[in-house]
Order: sequence, then C-alpha cells, then structure tokens
Amino acid sequence: MLIDSSGRKLTYLRISVTDRCNLRCTYCMPEEGIKLLDHTGILSYSQIVDFTKTAVSFGITKVRLTGGEPLVRKEISTLIREIANIEGITDLSLTTNGQLLAPMAQELKDAGLHRVNISLDTIDKERYMNITRGGNIERVFEGISQAKKVGLSPIKINCVVEQNSSEADAAAVAGFAKREGLSVRFIRMMDLKKGEFGIVDGGDGGNCAICNRLRLTATGILKPCLFNDLGFDIKELGAETAIRLAVQNKPAKGGCNSSGNFYNIGG
Repeated sequence: MLIDSSGRKLTYLRISVTDRCNLRCTYCMPEEGIKLLDHTGILSYSQIVDFTKTAVSFGITKVRLTGGEPLVRKEISTLIREIANIEGITDLSLTTNGQLLAPMAQELKDAGLHRVNISLDTIDKERYMNITRGGNIERVFEGISQAKKVGLSPIKINCVVEQNSSEADAAAVAGFAKREGLSVRFIRMMDLKKGEFGIVDGGDGGNCAICNRLRLTATGILKPCLFNDLGFDIKELGAETAIRLAVQNKPAKGGCNSSGNFYNIGG
C-alpha cells in the first residue's frame, strides 16, 4: 500500500507513452510544434509493463495512458493488452483527442481497454479547427460513436475552459454530452510555470487534499505531482526505489513546474 506523508493512499498511475501529437492545441503546444524526443529516450513497452507490474504490487489499481496523443504510438494495443493482463488493475483507461479513435476503437476494446476520456473544447467545427490548429471535429464525433458501439464506457469528455463551465463553448459541450449520454469534466486552463490550476468541475483532478496520483513520463521519470519539478528516474533508480522516493516526497499541494510541459508529462 502506498501512503504518502499527508496520509493519502496512492492508487492511480498515469503513464505518458509519447510526447508526439497529431494536433497543436493552442493551450498545449506552440504552433510550430516541439523538438521531439529521440526514440531511444522513450520507454519501451516492456519497460512500461515491468514498471506497471511493480506499481500494482505496491497497490496501484487504476492506470491511464496519456501522451501527447497515445494513439499515435505504434501498436499501442500491444501495450494495452499486456497491461490489461496484470492482475490487480481494476480500471484501465486512455485519454485521446479522438482523431484516430474511430478506426481503432474495436482493437482497443479487444486488447482490454475499459474506457476513454476524449478531449473536446467546443462543438463548433471552425472553433475546433482553430483551437486544435487543424483538427477535424467530425473524426471526434465518429470516435465517440464507435467507442459507444464497442463498449468503451463510460465515455468522459474533457473540456478545457478559460474560467468556468458557463462559457458558451462549455455550455454547448455540456448540451452535446447530455444528448449523447456522456459525462463531461470542465478543466480550467492551467499554467505549469505560474502554478495556476483549479479543481476539475465534474472530477477530482486539481484537488490536492485527495490526490492519489503518480505520473510516469515517456522518458521514465516518475513524478509525484504535476505542479512540481520533482521526478525520479526509473531507469537509474529501478522501479521500487523510484516509487518509494516519489511517495515519500509527494508534496502536500501543488506549486509550480518550471521544467515540464503538459505534452510530455501527460496532463
């Protein structure tokens, strides 16, 4: 069992499998893109699986795959299948922008994925294209439809807002979610460097008092907090030592992160 110095029981592991993404959302990436990590610096699937097995043996029961965009990593269903076979995991999910979801939904379900969170900040086609710098909203709608069809449920919509859920785009997304039988989480726009974040409306993210998360970056750095520069290299320390250090040093509340970005930590 993983219990930190604040008495919080840690059961949730978020794994970033890549820094690559097929969109350039205005609040996440610069328009020109980013300097991509070399493939040799990215954890292999076997390294991710081995680490996850150790984490589960310590008490992790919930695993979420993130990116970048996790569906752009080749043969992601292979990783999902191996993680799904780890005894002790009761919730295996994935966060996606939905651009590649429709043709992959059945494959992901067959591999053992339980559910998906899909990013959708507006239901207006032009607004969506502008926010994502080129994304096709119809692909998101098709992805939602296919996810429902194959049973990747419950489907949750992640909607980024400037301040709150009363904004026009957010209200429209809420209406869409209600019509489609989806749940929606409104996530206030965050700033890692300035330490600006809030509790997720419709979820428990951002609520430091009950935070139960550890985050593994695509390069193998285990982070006890998104809004903190602390990180422990599982390649150098080994899984057990990195986990123990992350738990022991998990801060009581978030501060700021001057060294990371959402696209390479997993948000």
